[in-house]
Amino acid sequence: MEDHRNTAGTPARRLGPVLGGMLLALAMFCAGPVLAAGQSGFVRVEGTQFVVDGKPYRFAGANFWYGAYLGAPDGLGDRERLVAELDQLKDAGIDNLRVLAMSEASGFLRGVSPAIMGKPGQFDERLLQGLDFLLVEMARRDMKAVLYLNNFWQWSGGMSQYVSWATGEPVFDPDATGDWNGFMQNSARFYAIPEAQAWFRTAIRTVVERRNSISGVAYVDDPTVMSWQLANEPRPGSDPDGHPNFPAYRAWIDETSAFIRQLAPRQLVSTGSEGAMGSLRDEDLYIIAHATPNVDYLTFHLWPSNWSWIDHEDPAARLESGLATSLAYVDRHIDIANKLGMPIVLSEFGLNRDKGSYDPASTVAARDRFYRAIFDRLLERARAGDAIAGSNFWAWGGRGRTGNADFMWKAGDPFTGDPPQEPQGLFSLFDSDASTLRIVSDHARAMHALP
Repeated sequence: MEDHRNTAGTPARRLGPVLGGMLLALAMFCAGPVLAAGQSGFVRVEGTQFVVDGKPYRFAGANFWYGAYLGAPDGLGDRERLVAELDQLKDAGIDNLRVLAMSEASGFLRGVSPAIMGKPGQFDERLLQGLDFLLVEMARRDMKAVLYLNNFWQWSGGMSQYVSWATGEPVFDPDATGDWNGFMQNSARFYAIPEAQAWFRTAIRTVVERRNSISGVAYVDDPTVMSWQLANEPRPGSDPDGHPNFPAYRAWIDETSAFIRQLAPRQLVSTGSEGAMGSLRDEDLYIIAHATPNVDYLTFHLWPSNWSWIDHEDPAARLESGLATSLAYVDRHIDIANKLGMPIVLSEFGLNRDKGSYDPASTVAARDRFYRAIFDRLLERARAGDAIAGSNFWAWGGRGRTGNADFMWKAGDPFTGDPPQEPQGLFSLFDSDASTLRIVSDHARAMHALP
């Protein structure tokens, strides 16, 4: 059962005003690096680049969607694992994490459990405290967070769950029906349902206006938060049928980003878009959707095996041709960002293990070749002064392992980088993947070394 009370309290409540205040001040002092006078630590946009206190900010980061789950207290999470893995990531030069900040309880076969929001307006304080803990630990390591507030896909509840709540209809579950086009069209109904939008804004306020229960710092005053992201991979709908949804989708981006900007004016706003492939495969629609002053920078994703550019079952088989297509996709999106005068981030990319294995002990030669080629192109474009500002690989799996014969996640299993609708090990970079981690680390250091 979810406990929606704040059971932890604050030091001031438990220990009295004087001692509690001292402990709270100490916690705030220890929560992150000490900033020099006149410094804010917030990431800002200058032209096509990010800056922090006047210095360029470029990064090679990771997707770590379950970070708040690991940070949860009372045995729900695994704080020891979280701290150890943040140390490992930081040691590798990875200083930017993209994290799920809201999930919805659902009836999906492959939905994550528990959820941060049990029903509209009702939130699990334990998981929000997990996000508190994560942000404090990230601040101690001078890491930045990109926090996404919704999901187009079913694995965290997301937009289709809002549709179900608003309409009273059962969830449209693609894992049960196999109808992914129908699911995408159903998910896109979310943009035009006023009641769903009102609930979503309550969820946004709950996170964005939260005060950290450990440090006492309001999220809007925390420079650890680089960006609020509207959703994970928001789309207008399915490729064949989504065009009628585009006006509502475009308006939703503009209005929701304006709402977040009003709440958190010192932090950035991004959409979480996949780029042209998430915009009905139309670069012009991608540009139109982002033609709002309320979005600070562009995002795009790269999934060559999901998009049939590289073979799922044997990524080595068509690797070179798939890489050529992937690099062209990267170049086109950086060119778009240059044209629009905005930074852009490759905020998801990944590839299967060799022979399509999910076993952490299997080899990753094709993946290593893919990572190296993508990083080389990003670095080349960054050195040329182009708009590429960073990347987040998908995804950090760390110590997470499954003992299930089908490799599918079940409630109570350790989390990996692969969310519940995918086999655990499909795209995860585990702590034992030394060769891939070395490639990521080398790229991070090269990006940091740029003038």
